[in-house]
Amino acid sequence: MDPREFPTKGNLMLAKNSLVLARQGYDLMDKKRNILLKELMSLINEAKDIQEQIDTTFTRAYACLQHANIDMGISKVQELAFTVPIEDSIVIQTRSIMGTEIPHVKYDSKQNKLTYSFGSTGESIDIAREAFREVKELTVKLSAVENSAYRLAANIKKTQKRANALKNITIPMYTNLVYTINNALEEKEREEFTRLKVIKKMQGK
Repeated sequence: MDPREFPTKGNLMLAKNSLVLARQGYDLMDKKRNILLKELMSLINEAKDIQEQIDTTFTRAYACLQHANIDMGISKVQELAFTVPIEDSIVIQTRSIMGTEIPHVKYDSKQNKLTYSFGSTGESIDIAREAFREVKELTVKLSAVENSAYRLAANIKKTQKRANALKNITIPMYTNLVYTINNALEEKEREEFTRLKVIKKMQGK
C-alpha cells in the first residue's frame, strides 16, 4: 500500500492540497490553451490573406517577367538576374506567447538596391523587378506567420495532453484519495466514539 494512502489526517491534508493544485493546474492549462487557440486562429486568417496576395502578385510578376523576356530577350534578362545580390537583410528574432517562442522577422526592403543601369534596360524590366520585390516581401511575411502557426499548434497539442491528464487522471485520483481517507478517518472516529461510550458505561456500573 502506498504510504500516502494511509488514513491519517496528515495524508488527508496532503491529498486535499494536491487536489487543489491539480484543479488550479487544469484551469491554467485550459486558459493557456484558449489563449493559444485564439492566437493561432488569428495567424491562420493572416496567413490566408497573405497567401491570396502572394497568388495575385506571383501571377502579375510572372506576366511582367514574360513581357520583359519578349521586350529585352531572355539572355539579357538572365544576365541582369545574375547581378541580384544574395538577400542578407532578414533578421529573425523571437517573442514569447504563453511560453511559445515564435519568430518575429525583420526585413528591410529598402536594401533592394538597383543592380543595373537605366540606360541599358527598358521599363519592362523595372516593372518585373518591382513585382518580384513585392513577392519576396510577402513570402518573408508568410514564412514567419506559418512558422508561428506550426509552433503554436504544437504547443496547443502539448497543453491539451497535459490538461487531459490532469482532468482524467490526476484530479479523479486525488478526489478518490480524499474521499477514501476521509471515510476511513470518519469510520475510525465512530469506532473510537463507540469504544469510549462502552468504557464509560462499564465504569458507571
